[in-house]
Amino acid sequence: MKLYAVACVLLLGSPALAFEYIEFKSPTGNISCGLYSDGADTSVRCDMSKLVPSYTTPPPDCEFDWGSSFAVSATGKGVLACVSDPAAGPGAPVLPYGEAISMGGISCVSAKTGMTCTNAEGHGFSISKAKQRLY
Repeated sequence: MKLYAVACVLLLGSPALAFEYIEFKSPTGNISCGLYSDGADTSVRCDMSKLVPSYTTPPPDCEFDWGSSFAVSATGKGVLACVSDPAAGPGAPVLPYGEAISMGGISCVSAKTGMTCTNAEGHGFSISKAKQRLY
């Protein structure tokens, strides 16, 4: 497996304010992701446009979209995200099957079976149209 490097980097004034954002999507376009680091924390979120939801009961405090966005930070377990904006824009580059992209201890791998994103602790998510799993 080869590491895929596509980056959109914006550096602001000082290292404390530097951040990096990489957006990418699956070859089918069904999964769109954003991998983000602000220098203190790194996280990834992937949104699905079509899926048979594995999780169906939203939390009572979520007033936005829930059930099709999955996230994990550099530490902790994968979660379902309550979101009101897309993780990546329509022009996000494709992460080809068998390729991986990494930042700040988080790695995402694209496969014909879906997208898997994992942090250094071994937590994350594995998502496909048919099934989604948090761990």
